[in-house]
Amino acid sequence: MNDSSQVETASPASSPENEPGPFQPVRGSLALFRRWWRVVVCSGVDQQAVIASVKEDSDFSPRYAFMTCMSAGIAILGLLLSSPAVVIGAMLLSPLMGPIMGAGFALAIGDYKWLRESSKALILGTIVAVLFAALVVALSPLQTVTSEIASRTRPNLFDLAVALFSALAGGYAMIRGRMGTIVGVAIATALMPPLAVVGFGLATLNMSVFGGALLLFFTNLMTIALTAAAMARLYGFRSTLSERQSQMQIAAMVVVFIGLAIPLGYSLQQIAWEANVSRQANGYIKDQFGSSARVSQIDIDFDAEPILVSASVFTPRIVADAEQQSSRVLSRAFDRPISVAIEQYRVETGKDVASAELAAARAQQQAQEAEIRVVKLRENLALVAGVTADQVTIDTTNRRAIVSARPLKGATLETYYALEQRIADQAKDWAIRIKPPAAQLPSLMIEDGAVEDKSTAQLSLIGWAAARVELPLGATGSPEDVEIVRKALLDNHAIAVSDAGTGGADGTVRLRWLSPQDVEAGQD
Repeated sequence: MNDSSQVETASPASSPENEPGPFQPVRGSLALFRRWWRVVVCSGVDQQAVIASVKEDSDFSPRYAFMTCMSAGIAILGLLLSSPAVVIGAMLLSPLMGPIMGAGFALAIGDYKWLRESSKALILGTIVAVLFAALVVALSPLQTVTSEIASRTRPNLFDLAVALFSALAGGYAMIRGRMGTIVGVAIATALMPPLAVVGFGLATLNMSVFGGALLLFFTNLMTIALTAAAMARLYGFRSTLSERQSQMQIAAMVVVFIGLAIPLGYSLQQIAWEANVSRQANGYIKDQFGSSARVSQIDIDFDAEPILVSASVFTPRIVADAEQQSSRVLSRAFDRPISVAIEQYRVETGKDVASAELAAARAQQQAQEAEIRVVKLRENLALVAGVTADQVTIDTTNRRAIVSARPLKGATLETYYALEQRIADQAKDWAIRIKPPAAQLPSLMIEDGAVEDKSTAQLSLIGWAAARVELPLGATGSPEDVEIVRKALLDNHAIAVSDAGTGGADGTVRLRWLSPQDVEAGQD
């Protein structure tokens, strides 16, 4: 009996399964941590209250639609104005975080009805935001890609990391009742500005902007939703999913993250490469001119073929082959064809370098201001002439602007003359010429062998119109009165007038435009 008992007692101890292994302390620590997490951390979470709170903000409602529109409108205006403060205001108003968090929690607990409702609110909110932003852009005179817009068209792996960390903070805030933290999460993830940029790309048919911003929004959306689901599972929220379904859900999350990380990682690599090219190009160009030179500005067009590097250098000495040498070195360093264009400004001292750089900056600013004035002048002339902007001829060298006006209902020659004078008063250093349609010319009254004082003002208007329309004039009246008008116009305005017929002797001379056929008939 004793021997048998000793054998039976000893056999469990000698079993390989119960023998302590090298990882036994680790397994024990993990089991202890899981027990502590389940008893101490998860037990302090009111799951029903959290779910009710998240559900409240994840449904589509009139308030949700209105706030989405207002947030999209503020976001696109801030982006067009390149105002970060306005863009941040749009982030705070955006209600999109609610349905995204709702989708994540619904996915974790297996509530597919809630998941459908959250997805519906998210899809409708996305469509409303994009269309409203596109409408604002379509109505706006500003449709240029600003720095704020451009910064949201090239998402990279860092954006995924920002969305991940923000989602972890947001999920924790939801679960632990720290709702004030959601404000910071909304700013960090910036859901609405990318959607507004999508609307900008749609309105301007810029597919590069459209696609880049859409990828950024999709990255933020998926990262927040999946991270919220992971946080809910981590905090032990009750789920209707089976063990197999849970494993498949986790595997799907991993696949999605990897799928997002690959293109974003490539984008980050490309951005890093471009930054390296810019840094080395700046350094090498400066090395060619020595320490006393200064590279004032360097711009790189990576879309050009070959890549174009443009630089402005203030230097005490002009280097003849600087462009060719820089092109060879940079092309060899990056194994890509790179063309370099260097504009060299010769200065004597370092003080002269600073002064010349300041002068160049001022000249560039003045050039930009002049370009803005030209655009404004073109738009104003097109508006008053009733034509499109591309029908206005601008000669910046001689500072002349010419446009042929369309016939406007009720407009007379006085109307077109007044419009030209108004534009000329706004651009005093420009020669403005509005070519009016061949409208009816005023009649002139003759008294005591001279043009009446009341008709004298009409002579200037007729002279102005004849110089713009560039058609010959014909006069009808008594031969003596026609001769008086012909001489007055020729002496004062260098305008020739042909005899177009004999009228009555009432002292009135009527003028009209002559066609080429009328001129040929008069010559015959």
